[in-house]
Amino acid sequence: MRSALLGVSTLALATALAAPAAFAADNNGTTVEEVIVTGTRTVGVKAANSAAPIQVVGATALTHTGATDLATALTSDVPSLNIQTTGGDIAALTIEANLRGLSPNDTLVLVDGKRRHNSADLVIDTGSVYTGGSAADLSFIPVGAIDHVEVLTDGAAAQYGTDAIAGVLNIILKKTGEGGQIVATGGQNYNSQGLTGNWSVNKGFELGNKGFFNFTLEQRYHEATDQGFGDDRVQTASGAPTATGLTPPDTGYTGSNKFPHENQLNGDPAFNLFNVEYNTAYELGYGVEAYSFGTYSQRDASHYENYRLPDKVEGVTSGGATVIPFPNGFDPREGIVETDYSFTGGLRGDLEGWHWDLSSTYGKDHNDIYVYNSANAQQFPLLQAQSATPIVPQTTFYNGAFVASQWTNTLDVNRDFAVGLASPLNVAGGVEYRQDKFTIDAGEPSSYYGAGAQSFDGYTPLDQGTHSRDSYAGYIDLSVSPIAGLKTDLAGRYEHYSDFGSTTVGKFTARYDFNPMIAIRGTVSTGFRAPTLEEEYYSGTNVSPYSADVVLPPNSNAATVAGFGPLKPEKSENYSVGFVLHPMDRLQITADFYEINIQDRILESGFIYNTITPAGAGAPVQLVQAGNPGANVAAGAAIAAKGVTLDSGLSYTGISLFANAANTQTQGAEVTASYASDFEEFGHVDWTLGFNYNATTLQSVKDLPASEQVSQMIGTPAYLFTQKSFLTKNAASALTTANPKEKVILQADWHLDKFSVNLRETVYGPTSQYSANNTVDQQIGTTAITDLDVGYKVTKQIKIDLGANDLFNTLPPLAAHNATKPLGGGVVYNVPYAFSPWGTDGGYYYARVTYNF
Repeated sequence: MRSALLGVSTLALATALAAPAAFAADNNGTTVEEVIVTGTRTVGVKAANSAAPIQVVGATALTHTGATDLATALTSDVPSLNIQTTGGDIAALTIEANLRGLSPNDTLVLVDGKRRHNSADLVIDTGSVYTGGSAADLSFIPVGAIDHVEVLTDGAAAQYGTDAIAGVLNIILKKTGEGGQIVATGGQNYNSQGLTGNWSVNKGFELGNKGFFNFTLEQRYHEATDQGFGDDRVQTASGAPTATGLTPPDTGYTGSNKFPHENQLNGDPAFNLFNVEYNTAYELGYGVEAYSFGTYSQRDASHYENYRLPDKVEGVTSGGATVIPFPNGFDPREGIVETDYSFTGGLRGDLEGWHWDLSSTYGKDHNDIYVYNSANAQQFPLLQAQSATPIVPQTTFYNGAFVASQWTNTLDVNRDFAVGLASPLNVAGGVEYRQDKFTIDAGEPSSYYGAGAQSFDGYTPLDQGTHSRDSYAGYIDLSVSPIAGLKTDLAGRYEHYSDFGSTTVGKFTARYDFNPMIAIRGTVSTGFRAPTLEEEYYSGTNVSPYSADVVLPPNSNAATVAGFGPLKPEKSENYSVGFVLHPMDRLQITADFYEINIQDRILESGFIYNTITPAGAGAPVQLVQAGNPGANVAAGAAIAAKGVTLDSGLSYTGISLFANAANTQTQGAEVTASYASDFEEFGHVDWTLGFNYNATTLQSVKDLPASEQVSQMIGTPAYLFTQKSFLTKNAASALTTANPKEKVILQADWHLDKFSVNLRETVYGPTSQYSANNTVDQQIGTTAITDLDVGYKVTKQIKIDLGANDLFNTLPPLAAHNATKPLGGGVVYNVPYAFSPWGTDGGYYYARVTYNF
């Protein structure tokens, strides 16, 4: 049935072109008649006439997905946009989005044209294209507040900021001073997990006849999911106890929560999120308008970590009696209590023919980090030894905090000058001052004493610190049509960073319309991205029941001991060429082909081993330097220099960090088409097609410092273990093959009287990634995912929608295992491949009620 539905969708899109045209998409998808403000400083440009490739996603399209967050909704309409569907540790608690397969940090997020601040939460997830991401968190912008989103899929560093290498997301807020909307949504996965709820209220008020005030309230709620079953430390793949048998107290695992799913590591986090947004403007007179908008958000989220066996925490009373405080083991959860806010205020107006805009934006993201249902395995025995009776261990730990803030001040001006050409010369320019700060606060002492709280040890006073950066920028942007049909735009930008010096970047864009039916366009641009403060200064330790990964700040003494140096900025070149076709009324087809070259790309290393437990070995083996077998690799000395104490009984220990590790080239093509059909008494259909091809190749990869390189015979029977490249197979494949090279979105939106049906087919090309232990090439074939939304207007004001995402409950393949353990790393059996581009939870059904007033 699924194949038949895909075939019908494709055939219908093709045959619909023969139907009479009726009207363009009504904010349902890529809206070509929308006047845009992104990618150009010229007033009044429509998306259909843009010299740069831009997609406009309307408010209605954002709600047709069943998704309650902005990032997930956008991926259903923008083929080159992908999101992180799973993550490890704190990375599991936020959603990162990227354009064209690049880092989330290479996409600039604007709200009404003003820069949005970064998240304080840095993705530390070796083996993910999203690792290092600390971009603006789209979860904190309520969908109900949005009029539309303009997605510029082109390098725009010269126009908006040197980090806009992949493109720009410009979120345009509602500006209505009347009416409103109430929306309530509820749903869950087909397997009865992941119960989700959402409600939002949007209302506009007129401020006399001189302005408006529009606000939105929103709450989103989601329960955790878990995938796979068991744990290879206590069970075989059949669910039976391990062949070697278990001795007390570990036999108590059968009484653990959710047995035989005692290890709930793999799945979605639980969260409860509140958002408040406002947008207002008021005419002061004399051609001057005051405006302000902002958001305030709070999120409480948690995610399960690896199950701990009963014997992980034990002690002895002062009288000599053994105490096992967790006779059934325990499931730690990492959590965040997050407060995020952003406020913009400004004045704009016209003076002597110049339009000017003076604004200031301050944004801050504060994450308090906790571990719940855990214990400190080194602290508990010390406390227990002082008591003659069993004590209750501490189970909740405050691990510290991340805080990121950004203060941006801008002055923008533009004016048209008559110069005797086919159009006036638009001269735009501006200046910007920006201050960024990033802070790590230490946790309570019990969170980091010894090896720290189980699953996530707290941030120590050695991790703690506040770091800041000032930057100054100025830009000029000239656009003109020298002759009829030819549009040109030349932009240049100068930026000075207090920690990285100065840079100048530029961009040239041109479009030529041969006639109303055919146009060509192209862009050449350069970019420069300074490392985020999070990439430079993050410090912490990621742990599992069998491993510890000490993350070193690149700008630290520990990194120097390991043989690494401080980060440098990325530099990029961006080329694109494409065409725009209007072969018939209300039909637009665009195609753009691009190449993005990034030098000194900032990447997280693969796991750099210090010790390893090979097959047949009873204890970890200390690795030695390939060029100096008499010396241990420097990773161990770096761990010591950082002051980290590791847990006992670990099979693998090592380090990772960010570095300018590679030069990459990304080549691709993006095609969009939109059309509207009128079938008279059978209703009308808005058709959209989106296609993206995106391939990233590693042009060069740096080797590890000589002090970290290994070529050593280990194990029984012996085999050669090598460690040379900065990127492991797992990390390299995350960049080059884990994202689908091909993504196709076919969508039909049908309306007839009170009824509506939105049918969407998303086809993901094949993907693959080496497992965490670099031994298994995990592959996912071409997969089609069907989404369906059926709506009915009960009255003019009330509409009910029923729908399903992943209608046919398509799940990614399960990680391979033998009789006694997973083959790719980890301890849980039958876990879906985490790099699946459509997620791992399968089908999701929902109901939505919308009330317009």
